[in-house]
Amino acid sequence: MAKIFNCTVTDLMKDEALQKRIDPNRYVTGEIGLPTLNDILAELGETRTRPRAQFEAFRFAEGIEKLEDLTVGMKLPGIVTNITAFGAFVDIGVHQDGLVHLSQVAERYVKDPGEVLKIRQVVETTVIAVDRERKRISLSLKKIPRWRLATNHQGKRGPEK
Repeated sequence: MAKIFNCTVTDLMKDEALQKRIDPNRYVTGEIGLPTLNDILAELGETRTRPRAQFEAFRFAEGIEKLEDLTVGMKLPGIVTNITAFGAFVDIGVHQDGLVHLSQVAERYVKDPGEVLKIRQVVETTVIAVDRERKRISLSLKKIPRWRLATNHQGKRGPEK
């Protein structure tokens, strides 16, 4: 089609006057019928008015590939993979999703994690505990002061599990 009008496909997509000059009957073949061509022509004009959102590639933190690479206090990007009544699971790139407990989802009280999180949402997490024996990772989406990370879940100072 573009060749007939001596222009590029991009030009054809942008120029409504050119689109109106296209005769779909001219392009009917044994494999492509008039309804298909009419659909193509309708979409040709629509692409101008419905630009796609900018796609951003996601990358896990470099060098963090297994449970043993994690330490308490690390800030890592992740993607929400599941939302439950008790929190959300987040993939941080170590082949074991971490749990963001309901109490760690937001700075404010949240009754349902689905109020603030969506599946495939990109989030910034903080590792708050790693249990290598049980292969469990506890994460937070809150802004946690570093001194607070030095205490374990019982509120006692000491090494993490």
